[in-house]
Amino acid sequence: MFQVRIHGRGGQGVVSAAEMLSVAAFLEKKFAQAFPSFGSERMGAPVTAFCRISDKEIRLREPILEPTAVIIQDRSIIEFSDAFQGVINGGFVLINSPVDVQNDLKNVTVKCIDATGIALEHIGRPIPNAILLGSFAALTRNIGIDSVIEAIKAKFAGPVAEKNIAAARIAYDKTVEEIQCGTS
Repeated sequence: MFQVRIHGRGGQGVVSAAEMLSVAAFLEKKFAQAFPSFGSERMGAPVTAFCRISDKEIRLREPILEPTAVIIQDRSIIEFSDAFQGVINGGFVLINSPVDVQNDLKNVTVKCIDATGIALEHIGRPIPNAILLGSFAALTRNIGIDSVIEAIKAKFAGPVAEKNIAAARIAYDKTVEEIQCGTS
């Protein structure tokens, strides 16, 4: 089972990211579940969402304590939380950051991408969720970019969908290029 924990702040689309990831998995004929965990429900408050993806029926319902992957939509979360806690050996950490983030993770692939910068340039708003899913598809190869695009279309409509799709594709291509060049 591939387990994903997503950290961010209210208003960044953390819950929507988990939902779109689960839709992308369903489109690939996999079983998936997505669910949030809220503290105080207000804009800017820390939010965590979870997504499980499996080839078999998923019966678990508890929060993910040992994720295969962690997506961090707001790097300031790292400073006061245990966002990296429990990531399994061979796992992935994807961080929304224009610069590399110092960490002491061993046997984990860590990738930083300026998702907010891409969002501002292509969407016009600092909502990094779709962009991070594009990068996630390239980094983990757990879901395909075409499924991510279809999930974005299912969540958004019109120009909002098209802008998010273009931005997710840019992040995907950038991540693939960096992996091929060994700069991930």
